[in-house]
Amino acid sequence: MPAAVLALTAGAFGIGTTEFVIMGLLLQVAAEMHVSVPAAGLLISGYALGVFAGAPILTLATRRMPRKAVLLALMAIFTLGNAACALAPNYALLMAARVLTSLAHGTFFGVGSVVATSLVAEDKRASAIATMFTGLTVATLLGVPFGAWFGLLLGWRAAFWAVAAIGIVAFAVLAVFVPAAVGQNDEQVAIRDELAVLARPQVQLGLAMTVLGFAGLFTVFTYIQPILTRVTGFPEAAVSPILLVFGVGLSVGNVAGGRLADRGLSRALLGTLATLAVVLVVFALVLSLKVLTVLLVGLLGAAAFATVAPLQLRVLETAGPAGQTLASSLNIAAFNLGNALGAWAGGMTIDHGADFIALPLVAAAITSAGLVLALVSVRLDRPKPAQAVCPAQ
Repeated sequence: MPAAVLALTAGAFGIGTTEFVIMGLLLQVAAEMHVSVPAAGLLISGYALGVFAGAPILTLATRRMPRKAVLLALMAIFTLGNAACALAPNYALLMAARVLTSLAHGTFFGVGSVVATSLVAEDKRASAIATMFTGLTVATLLGVPFGAWFGLLLGWRAAFWAVAAIGIVAFAVLAVFVPAAVGQNDEQVAIRDELAVLARPQVQLGLAMTVLGFAGLFTVFTYIQPILTRVTGFPEAAVSPILLVFGVGLSVGNVAGGRLADRGLSRALLGTLATLAVVLVVFALVLSLKVLTVLLVGLLGAAAFATVAPLQLRVLETAGPAGQTLASSLNIAAFNLGNALGAWAGGMTIDHGADFIALPLVAAAITSAGLVLALVSVRLDRPKPAQAVCPAQ
């Protein structure tokens, strides 16, 4: 892969760390901020909704700026937002800081996906997207478990200071390796033409299946710490190593999803969503067994991130050249709307009296709805059979 794609991976690592790190710190944040665990979970929803709102706005606002300048500006916002999280004196300001940080997320991945696919051959586009998203998997593999351990050792605020430092390093790597000329030869598309892409049914279906697919994951993953400690019976100190297993699964699934999508996008789309739904059901069945729970945590990571490259490439292909940047950013927003929906669905399930053990089953139902939309979308791709012409009487 070109060095510029690997530089995008570094930026993705920083953003992925700040998005997910709080999941291993929910109990500590809830205790210090004097809020319930579901309320602390809303810090994840707030971040995700910020991505959903910020992605289209910032993408359109920066559409005529050089792509490298956009990426650097977004990384600066990310770094300042994490410093604000570390300094937040109360829950309201912590939520505001999380939303500020989230504004960089959708446009960074949206612009980054377009840049990554423009730097490789046609048959490597899904793999280029998967390579960039490897930053997210490494963030979960190393950043999130380290953040949970670091937060447990020095307090959750220290974890956010560490993430801000990662942002500074990512900014420097992007500044050095992303070519200044990237995207300069792209044809300028009128804003109305970009917006018109959103009216396409296949683009709408692609965004909707992304929302539902990832909502299933985050119905469970948002509450992974209390699930592991209160249902399976692990001590808090075991959460970080188990999240490491999840990260290993993400790494494997991310690469596999990219390769499968390069070989056959429709098959990869249906197969990965179906696999995720099945893994969630099995996860619910084994939560009383510690060894199998750890194994399923890894499989959950693999199944979830195997869907990323197929879902992202599906939206890029159905959008066409005229609306790729906006559609790409909106699909990143859709991933995060799914995160918010999942965190909300999980919180509502708990607030209505269900135990944490019910969350994987709720998650499987949501992901299955995304699979149904994928089936509809793939069926619409099939050419309609020619109608027989009746001979004249």
